[in-house]
Formats: sequence, structure tokens, C-alpha cells
Amino acid sequence: MKQLIVITGPTAVGKTDFTIELAKKWNTEIVSCDSRQFYKELSIGTAKPTNDEMQGIPHHFINSHSILEEYNAGKYEIDAVEKINSLFKTHDKVILTGGSGLYINAVLFGIDEMPSVPTEIKEQVASDYKDHGLAFLQYEVEKLDPQFYSEVDDQNHTRLIRALEVMRASGKTFSSFRKNTQRTRPWDTKIYVLNRDRKELHDRINLRVDKMIESGLIDEVKSVEKYKDHRALRTVGYQELFEFIEGSISLERAIELIKRNTRRYAKRQITWFRRLENTTWLYPPFKID
Repeated sequence: MKQLIVITGPTAVGKTDFTIELAKKWNTEIVSCDSRQFYKELSIGTAKPTNDEMQGIPHHFINSHSILEEYNAGKYEIDAVEKINSLFKTHDKVILTGGSGLYINAVLFGIDEMPSVPTEIKEQVASDYKDHGLAFLQYEVEKLDPQFYSEVDDQNHTRLIRALEVMRASGKTFSSFRKNTQRTRPWDTKIYVLNRDRKELHDRINLRVDKMIESGLIDEVKSVEKYKDHRALRTVGYQELFEFIEGSISLERAIELIKRNTRRYAKRQITWFRRLENTTWLYPPFKID
């Protein structure tokens, strides 16, 4: 049976180099499930691999969309499964890699259909979050859907925003749309989670943030400032620098916050990966026989 090899792990752990090494070894291609690397306009802040780093290995769903397009996990599930099935016509193994748990789930198990949300509701929720912060999202979601709130990572503002959007648009709880019906995929799946010693991972995160700043992240953020309420930009690395550009905080403070928030994000990722079943955890030197 064809094999989908999933290589995941926290941000900055070293997924890119390892997956390229495997793709060369197996003569195969890579499907990205990083929810921000889809966008052509975002490169430095998403740690998108450069053409040189890709070493000629085909990567799918990198620079595949514009930030002006509405693209979500439901659409990605359809596109990614179609692409993987197509690749299996000429490859025995295909690599799926990235650290976005929702998008990994979309490919492996499918995700529940959610109602469409009007643009004005999305804009209102984004405005509420900007004005009142994370505590507001936590309060609203817990009030409207205590069941979902008891299960969600309450520090993940993206998940809270999505739930609040759906509830305001539908008038129903977010939980009512979550059927948790897993789809059957026509391939065998092996999941590998890369990890490192906590201090080593934090050092790599801090170093990568410094390199992003040196590589022109501030100019990249300025170039997309008019889209700052877009879901992909309500994330670490962009929000902090928007505050710097607006004069709310110093550059030094923005960099400090990016490092801190990235470390916190990595911790949440690791917590999520530990809930995944049938995984193999790898530590340096990473190796798959």
C-alpha cells in the first residue's frame, strides 16, 4: 500500500532540512501543510524554504495562493487529498510536512463542514479582538459554547476567533457542527514528530527570529500592513511588528515578544502532538530507516 509519511513537530525544530533529505532519499515530493506558507506575500515571517533550500525537490502548497484569496482548512483538505492521490500514481511514498495541527487533521481524518461566515462578521470579530484582546474571546466563547471551550486551547486566538465567527453567523454553538466523523483514506499513514531538548529548541527559535529581522521581516510586514486583519496575519511575527510600525511598542520590545510568543506557540504545538495517536517521536540526529 502507498505510504503517506507525515513529518511534523514544533516550529524551528528542523522539519524543512529533514524532509528534503528524505525526499531525496526516496525520490519523492513534499506536500506542505503549513497554513501560512500558502501565501505568496508571506515568506520571511513564515520561515518559508527558499528555492536553494528546496534543492530542486517539488514542494506543493507553498506560494500556492494570494493573501487576497479566502482559503481555509476545508478547501485545503479537498486540494491536498487530490494532490496526494495524484502523486501516488508515480510515487510509493509522499511526504506531508508542517506544524499546523488543524491542516494535518484535515488530510489524515477530514474536518467537519462549517457554515460560511459573512465578511462583515469576520471584520467585527477581528475588530473586537483588536480592541479587547484574548480575554474577550475567551469570555465570549465560554459563554456561548462551554463544551467547546472546555476542549479548546484557550490561548489559541485563531481557534477562538473561528468559533466565535461561526457562532455569530449561525446562531448555533460551534460544537453542534463538530461531528468528528473520520474519513477513510486509501493509503497507509506513518506519523513522525520531531522534537528537541527544550533549551535547544528555544535557542533555535530565538536565533531564527534574529535572522528573520536581519533578512528584512520589517519591510515584509510593512508591505502587507493593509491586510493586517487577515487571519494569516493575526499570528506571531506579524502582529508584534504591526504594533511597532504603529508606534505602540519599540522594535526591541517587538522582537522580544516575537521570541516569547513563538516559544509559547511551540509549547502548544507539542501539547497538541502528544494527543495524536500512533506517532513516533524522533530526537536528533533525526533518522528514519
